[in-house]
Amino acid sequence: MTYVVTEACIRCKYMDCVEVCPVDCFYAGENMLVIHPDECIDCGVCEPECPADAILPDTEQGLEKWVELNRQYAEQWPNITRKGEAPADADQFKGVEGKFDKFFSPNPDKV
Repeated sequence: MTYVVTEACIRCKYMDCVEVCPVDCFYAGENMLVIHPDECIDCGVCEPECPADAILPDTEQGLEKWVELNRQYAEQWPNITRKGEAPADADQFKGVEGKFDKFFSPNPDKV
């Protein structure tokens, strides 16, 4: 099992999860984070820290797409080990449906 970041992170990117990760397995895109599934130790401490409820165990049904997306972008985006500032409009996007098709950016963060 591993944890994955899902669509709920897009345009929210609160980064509270980064602070608690003992193995620094988060990677930063322009408007979301991902977890490298081969680096995650399945400790689960990140899941309750996410205000957007964007982090889920990969054992939940229907997350195959997100496991692959996390793997793909963890290989391309920079590793992040410290909490940064969430976007100023993050709260406006919390709970919005369909964010992947509307807002996902494949660009890396400018860490």
